[in-house]
Amino acid sequence: MSLPEASTIWMDGALVPWQQAQVHVLTHGLHYGTGVLEGTRVFATADGPAVFRLTDHLLRLERSARMLRIDLPYSADELAKGTLDLVRTNGHRSCYLRHFAFLGYGSMGLDMRSSPVSTVIASWDWLSALDTEDESVRVKTSSWQRTGPNSVPNAAKATGPYLNSVLARREATDAGYDEALLLGPDGFVSECSAENVFAVRGGVLRTPPASAGALEGITQDTLLTLARDLGVEVRVENLLRSDLYAADEVFISGTAAGVVPVRSLDDRELPAAPGPLTVRLRELYRAAVSGAEPRYRGWLTPVD
Repeated sequence: MSLPEASTIWMDGALVPWQQAQVHVLTHGLHYGTGVLEGTRVFATADGPAVFRLTDHLLRLERSARMLRIDLPYSADELAKGTLDLVRTNGHRSCYLRHFAFLGYGSMGLDMRSSPVSTVIASWDWLSALDTEDESVRVKTSSWQRTGPNSVPNAAKATGPYLNSVLARREATDAGYDEALLLGPDGFVSECSAENVFAVRGGVLRTPPASAGALEGITQDTLLTLARDLGVEVRVENLLRSDLYAADEVFISGTAAGVVPVRSLDDRELPAAPGPLTVRLRELYRAAVSGAEPRYRGWLTPVD
């Protein structure tokens, strides 16, 4: 993935050239992982570019910051305006957005109270985190365990815990797989390194709860809503790894990845990739994010 160095970044309330968006090497967040983030998407629609579920992403950013005791200097409304200004300035029809708030250069050490908060919004062209939006993936259960809920707040989308995901993804890709599946401390399925997990069996759609260490994904919530609207029975409940082995269909989802069918898990081939429900949900998801399905246009924030 190449980044557009000629573009502009919104940084602490101002639009600055990409190369000038810099921080000090002793930034607290760089050393101690004291930051929160959001990945958001802008999609091309018939009426122009639109941000998908922008308000929901910014509210989750606020919740994550509150859990880490980071005082955001900007409201969700101010960040929304900054987001739209940035996308217009960079001229995107579609893109990926990164909202990021972190503790900056103040003092070194674990005491975070004297470090100021910096806030950044960046945008760039990016189709998929896995580059396989229209293809299936091979997944391997990681030897790395998802961090427990009493170690760090898994409900917060924070930078520090992402080391867990980075190690799991590297292990999987080095072994020739596309993605890693992480289990929680109790052995239940948690999530992949950057995506929520879904399993279909007997027409029932199941996905792990937040208590399993899975982030409450906005794409996950979107797909649960779409499934219910299709009349599909939905269950948010604990899953064992063997539940995925026995599933009729398995797919993963995330803002950056979209909806991606799983072809195999731990070298066990699944019956269908994509399966019929995966196909239906992916088609409806694409209709929702593109504005083609009127029922879900309330999820879109026009840029222009």
